[in-house]
Amino acid sequence: MDNLQKFDHWVRSAPNLIASEAPFSDFSSFDTKAISRDAKYQGNSRLGFLYQHLCSEVFKRDANYEIKLEEVQLSENGRTLGAIDLIVDNLTCHQLEHWEVAIKFYLLKDGIWYGPNAHDQLDKKLDRMLNHQLNMSSSEAFQHAYPSLAVTSQHLLMQGRLYTNPFSNEQIPDQCLGYPLNPSQINGNWCYYHQAVKIGQSLFPLSKPQWAIGTDDFSQPIEPSSERFIHAQTEDGQFWFVVPDSWPNNKS
Repeated sequence: MDNLQKFDHWVRSAPNLIASEAPFSDFSSFDTKAISRDAKYQGNSRLGFLYQHLCSEVFKRDANYEIKLEEVQLSENGRTLGAIDLIVDNLTCHQLEHWEVAIKFYLLKDGIWYGPNAHDQLDKKLDRMLNHQLNMSSSEAFQHAYPSLAVTSQHLLMQGRLYTNPFSNEQIPDQCLGYPLNPSQINGNWCYYHQAVKIGQSLFPLSKPQWAIGTDDFSQPIEPSSERFIHAQTEDGQFWFVVPDSWPNNKS
């Protein structure tokens, strides 16, 4: 099984970072077979694009769904509102669903879940997706552009992993913006460059498609950098981010 098939399996089976009810959703109830072993991806190599492609493929392979719109840009009075990820027809009940999908990796520092480059934060991302992204399908701009499409429900799929520093005694929050975090997804580790010697194991590099699924190539270890973060894995399967000692203030 290559990386695309492994990633597809992860997308179909991994839970949401948020352990709550609607609008938080996942694919656990979908009747979708694995992606073809011959399937190839030739789109944009950025992780988010590959992830959204695999999410779209889940809908396409489920006979109960039909994609109506994908990556639709909305604007109003010349101002860009943003893009809607997916509008799908749930054929079992003949209702239209708006899905926003995202893959995210966050590191806990001083009570805040930061992205590895420190520009992104879980609380800010969650607030924007709930209060802006999902609301676009009920906006006047959407209704004007697509008057025949009446969306009846919104769904937020945010998959990924949450990382904590085992060399600090910081208390791990169990919620974000009042929504419970999924404890099964708080399973990554991170540390500062000066703490990396404490890991005590070799680290092996992860390409972007491997951030979710990991690697089985343990031939060439990677050394932590004092200037940029690395995302790596130990041979026993533990995920690690090692960040510069100036993080999160470096905004690298």
